[in-house]
Order: sequence, then structure tokens, then C-alpha cells
Amino acid sequence: MGEISQLQSVYNRSTYKLTNHGVRNVQVLKEAFQHMNEDLESDMYGKGQIIEDFQEKMAALTGKEDAVFFPSGTMAQQIALRIWCDEKGVRKVAYHPLSHLEIHEEDGLKELHCIESVFLTDRNRVIDLSDVMKMEDGVAAVLLELPQREIGGQLPSFKTLKEISQFCRDKQIRLHLDGARLLEVLPYYQKSAAEVCALFDSIYLSLYKGIGGIAGAILAGDRDFVKQSKVWKRRYGGDLISLYPYIIPADYYFDRRSQKMEQYFKESQEAAERFNSCYGISTLPAVPVSNMFHVHFQQSRAQVEPILVEVEQRTGIGITNHLIETQDQCCYFEVHIGDQYSEIPKELVTKAFDQLHQSMEQHLKHP
Repeated sequence: MGEISQLQSVYNRSTYKLTNHGVRNVQVLKEAFQHMNEDLESDMYGKGQIIEDFQEKMAALTGKEDAVFFPSGTMAQQIALRIWCDEKGVRKVAYHPLSHLEIHEEDGLKELHCIESVFLTDRNRVIDLSDVMKMEDGVAAVLLELPQREIGGQLPSFKTLKEISQFCRDKQIRLHLDGARLLEVLPYYQKSAAEVCALFDSIYLSLYKGIGGIAGAILAGDRDFVKQSKVWKRRYGGDLISLYPYIIPADYYFDRRSQKMEQYFKESQEAAERFNSCYGISTLPAVPVSNMFHVHFQQSRAQVEPILVEVEQRTGIGITNHLIETQDQCCYFEVHIGDQYSEIPKELVTKAFDQLHQSMEQHLKHP
């Protein structure tokens, strides 16, 4: 096990945490199972009432004909894009250069499927209609990530989504949604999940990110697409003998948190406003469009980390447990607002941000 930084150590001991839903420990699983009927039969290799009922529930949520549970989103999305490439007989897909498929999956599309990646825009902005219209020929599918995590959770407008969707349909290009955090963008768009998903041919939804389950993902689309995806799921080894240890927590926490996304969204905007009021700190985006954003410092991690340690020790509120250094020797961290933010007494939140502002000003303005 790697050495724990002082910031990580202080964060772990803090009385309150500013972000996320809580510690991912065994209690997360125990809570989901505590009211379950002990005689409930498990699923077997992707079949059985417990998995089929949940898949129907997710199909209804997305407004698609069918849905299938996968043990991981990486598996689900690679399979979706392989299906669309096979349909068109070409091996090109287009997406943002900071897509999860590009930076976190060890070239899975290329190595497993010989699929070539086409980048639609530069690293620092969201995909626009013009990017899709001018992409090279021979692309089987376009992937859009909502929100675009690596640039602070930014989003295109719903108007832009509709225009991209119509362009792809006119050109017979499939449109896939990396909707790992689909539920979190609905308050900004003021649309239902089905209204957003109607613009896409296939949908991926994470069951552990904003929802807070143990692991797993949903892939949704028309019946033929899902039928093919189940074949690929078997080829990938994704049909474990039983998946209910993932499905039960996914269902439990979906019911518990899917209706709280508006709350998380508003609290995210409140938290971002507080960060932006602090000396030397800014958020990306300045006004969040989901429950996530990035907090940026114009100083190095070595300069900022001691300040955060001091603030967390004085206030008992864990702001972050790590900092990411950028190429220009600045640093940032990612914020996801979940259940824990509302559990902190408001006066303590105010105290923490007042302390952060004062410490930043003291150490950086007058070093």
C-alpha cells in the first residue's frame, strides 16, 4: 500500500466531509441488504427475476425498448461501439480526446476491436455541432459524455444535443451516450432521463458514481442492440454466475438518490460560489451545470496542500483528500456533491470557507 499523504490522513480523520455520499465500506452493502427477503432467488448467468425486473426498470427510465446490466461501464461502452461499428462495417468512432475510453481503458477499443479513435475537439472544451459536422468521413458512431468530467463537468446546451442528434441521424451515424452521470445533468437540462436519451441510439448509465451503488452499469437501446450486447457480454466474461450483489445495492441506492439530484445540483452551485469567494481560488465551470466541478488554484500542490491541511485541522471539515498537479505547475481537485454536504451544519460550512479564504490570503498574498 502506498504512503498516505498528510492531506489524506487529515481528511480521513475529519468530522465532516464536504463531498460525495460517504465512505465506500462494507456498510454500503449491508444497508442495501438489510431489508431483503432471505429467500429471494439469485440471478443465474444473466437470467432471473431479480436482474430482469431491474433491467426493465432501467429501460423504462431511459425510454428505451430494453436494457442489460453489465458489471462495468468499460465493458458496456466498448461493446456498444463495437456493435455500431459492425453494423456499418467501418472501424472508426468519434469522441472527446479526454473521453474515459481514451485515457482510462488502456486502448481497449484499439487492442480488442481494432477500432480507430477520431477526436472531435481540443482538450479544453465541450463538443459542439460544428465539431461533428466537420469530422472525417467513415465514422460509425459518435460518443458524447454528459457531463464532460475531465473539464469540470461542462455540458453542451440541450439545443446543441438536439442538433447533433439530428445531424447524426441524417448521416446515418449512431449516437452513443456516455451517461455515467446521466441523472446528475437532468436538473440543469430540466428534462427527464427519457427525453435526453431519446436523442441517442444507445445509453450507458453508471450504477455507482452518482447513484452510489457497489459497481455495475446499464446499457440501453432497442431490442436488437441489447440482444447483441448480451452476446458480447458473454464473450467478455460479464455473465457472472450471480450479479445480485451488485444489482440489489444499485436498485436500493437508485431509489434513495435519484430524486435528490436537484438538491445536489443546487448545493453544488452553492459550494462553487463559496469556493469562488475565496482568495486565489476559482471553479470550472464558474457556475456548475451538474453536481460536479473542479476547484483550481494558481499555485503548485506543494504550496496549496499545507493550507488545506491547516484548514481541515482547524475546522474538522474535510475539503479534499488530494490535489492534482497540472503541466503549468498549478493544481486542482474534483468535487462531487452528494449526501454528505447537507449533513454539515451551515455555520460550520461558513466557518470552513471563511478559514480557507483567510488562510489562502495570508499565505499566498503576503507570504
